[in-house]
Amino acid sequence: MELIPGLPYDIARDCLIRVKYKQLATVVSICKSWKSETESPEFRRLRRATCTGQKLVVMAQARVNPNQASNIMKNGVSPVYRFTLLEPDTGDWCELPPIPGFSNGLPLFCQVASVGSDLVVLGGLDPVTWEVSVSVFIFNFVSATWRRGADMPGVRRSFFGFASDFDRMVYVVGGHDDDKNALRSTMAYDTAKDEWLSLPDMARERDECKAIFRHGKLHVIGGYCTEMQGRFERTAEVFEIASWQWENVLDDLLEDAMCPNTCVCGSDGELYMCRGGYVVALKGSTWKPVADLPADVSNIANVTAWQDKLVVIGTAGFREPYMAYVLDLKNYKWKKMETPQQYSGHVQSGCYLEI
Repeated sequence: MELIPGLPYDIARDCLIRVKYKQLATVVSICKSWKSETESPEFRRLRRATCTGQKLVVMAQARVNPNQASNIMKNGVSPVYRFTLLEPDTGDWCELPPIPGFSNGLPLFCQVASVGSDLVVLGGLDPVTWEVSVSVFIFNFVSATWRRGADMPGVRRSFFGFASDFDRMVYVVGGHDDDKNALRSTMAYDTAKDEWLSLPDMARERDECKAIFRHGKLHVIGGYCTEMQGRFERTAEVFEIASWQWENVLDDLLEDAMCPNTCVCGSDGELYMCRGGYVVALKGSTWKPVADLPADVSNIANVTAWQDKLVVIGTAGFREPYMAYVLDLKNYKWKKMETPQQYSGHVQSGCYLEI
């Protein structure tokens, strides 16, 4: 098979794997052989192996109008959220095409995760009616198109934990129903089959918990039960994928009873989170400070892990612009990312994706 007339297959393939992600949609439209090549798992593996893939942090971020930025909170106007991309290697920012039918912005508090070359978006509240969404939307970075997935089954839930195995499955855990009852129920969505699967219930109700995929297992950290209403637990539970069952509850995983939303798993398998002006890491059974937070991101909105780095989005204080920093976990040194004003809005959720 000739990918490029007159060139050996291996050389032609090497040319294709160096195409930037913004041009992939054009590449797949050229011919069937290019489409087949660029959509294959082997293509993604080669891009990663040859370091030609592009690293992206995807965020549900508030839109900032330079002429109205200072008036949003004063006038009580809710910000409009859209998806933005930060390419940490280059410092480039851009905006994703909007989800079809969402002219009023993204559902508030929607969750995002990456699966292969796809971005999976689900849940949240309609920005106009405040109705809980059960919709699933998937953006494919190769074709640069959105598609609709099967709706999330069961009770309408909000503020649930959401995690990906980065291969084909995403997991939804806990949260609360329309009556503010915290949930123990969990489920998984197979992005390849467009099917939902039920998982066994957790041992505890966990509203506003954090879900993390770590060491091939699903970890659910913190949260609180219905009676506690915002008073977080320090415990965690682990779901073993191979046996399809929950392991014992881990008592006192968190050092303080606090919201675990900044907790992430690094490529080294360590847990990191931002707390009390520091980035802390779980060393054995003890959380230890590894770096001071920069002063202008002391109030953290989002933390994303990628390879040996953390991307931290935060602000110095109320009504201050949100800034982006990258922490190198090898030497614990910070690099400040240039943040244009239009990308300085609040970030509700985010994830890492490599194309």
